[in-house]
Amino acid sequence: MTQIDFAELGQRIKGLREACDVTCHEMAEDLGITVDQYRIYEETGADVPISVIFHMSQKFGIDMTEILTGVRAKLDTYQVVRRGEGREVDRLPGYAFEDLAWLYSNKVMQPLLVTLDPDGAETSLVTHSGQEFNMVLEGTMEFRLADQSIILGEGDCIYFNSMLAHGQSCASRERTRFVTVIAE
Repeated sequence: MTQIDFAELGQRIKGLREACDVTCHEMAEDLGITVDQYRIYEETGADVPISVIFHMSQKFGIDMTEILTGVRAKLDTYQVVRRGEGREVDRLPGYAFEDLAWLYSNKVMQPLLVTLDPDGAETSLVTHSGQEFNMVLEGTMEFRLADQSIILGEGDCIYFNSMLAHGQSCASRERTRFVTVIAE
């Protein structure tokens, strides 16, 4: 188990608050504590209640483990959610499953509407930083993820680490429309 360096924890809490342009007064008010008590958390990192870490993770969209340890959380697999069928989890060999749905509930992001026309072209695979979420609105999409092919229909979604090579193409003779959202 990783030992927590409390001084570094205090620095991480302070750095996260400042990076998100929130004052000590605002954080203390959010938490229902005095400003002096909140400042102690930042100065020493000692005796920080887990409720404070949880609140910050929810407020700023950061994984609790990342705040506690300073190690950035990673998505090492992907998750397919099929319309009307609950959740179907697909694992890439050698990796553990991690549900990142929470990443999208606390961030303000601009979704991008994408339309694909069936042209028979090969799917070009790309990578970029962050996590990506795609939901099919119309048609059928062939989603290529590394060396795997996944067919998604209307209402199906996929979450994955976009550092994995990926690309999309139509899976039928009709056009496909989907929404894509990328989170750093």
